[in-house]
Amino acid sequence: MTGTPVIQLATLSRIVLNAADPAALARFYVEALGFAAGPLDARDAGEGEGVRLTLGPSRVDLVASRGRPYPGDVPGWSPHFQHLAIVVSDMPAAMTRLSGVAGWRAISTDGPERLPERSGGVSAFKFRDPEGHPLEFLAFPPGAGPELWRVANAPDACLGIDHSAISVAETARSLAFYRALGLTLGPRSLNTGPEQARLDAIADPQVEVTGLMLPGGGPPHLELLCYRGAFDRAVDPMRPDDIAATRLVFTAASAGDANEMVDPDGHRVEIEAA
Repeated sequence: MTGTPVIQLATLSRIVLNAADPAALARFYVEALGFAAGPLDARDAGEGEGVRLTLGPSRVDLVASRGRPYPGDVPGWSPHFQHLAIVVSDMPAAMTRLSGVAGWRAISTDGPERLPERSGGVSAFKFRDPEGHPLEFLAFPPGAGPELWRVANAPDACLGIDHSAISVAETARSLAFYRALGLTLGPRSLNTGPEQARLDAIADPQVEVTGLMLPGGGPPHLELLCYRGAFDRAVDPMRPDDIAATRLVFTAASAGDANEMVDPDGHRVEIEAA
């Protein structure tokens, strides 16, 4: 059930991915993407097992789940679609490392894409991890992007998570929901053209991209992706233990009770007390 926002958020502290085999999936994130892996405490893992992954300032938790597997090749316009954007300092090096590890599947149809300036001028490549969670490599043009990611001579091509992007049916509706939680409007663009089509594997896309920033500053932040068009967005609601039921875990701006809610498109939001 969709909750009513009542708490102001400060930071997106971690992202939780359900996994049928957290240990095996963690090996992929370590070998292919440069994450460091460690134990997840019992409180965060719940009744199952889990692995804590870190990359730069970013944290991803893999939590054991016996729910339904990720539903096939979920397209970008589906309410089930939610990806993590991993900033890379060297796209060719990141692609070489990824290509040396088995199990992942490409979403983008022709390798990394350099998007037009009107779409941010970034280079990007979308793919799925071995359990189906969508991921993205993101490289900013020289001198552009948040200061945190402007790292000279980085020891690893992958630096951290810039944002989690969620697909929404109506930008205004989702914007109202997250603004009520204290997020503020960030960069916006309308992404179109053949580069976006190859990146998303969607014919003739028109994507409203809306950045939402947190008062605590710093990454990761949230992005809304609204694909214009008469898409059939009717899907089975995600159960909490489904592999696709990714959770965004925020820290509240002030002391208060923890809370859990579901946004208007079914994406799961968990709030931890400050």
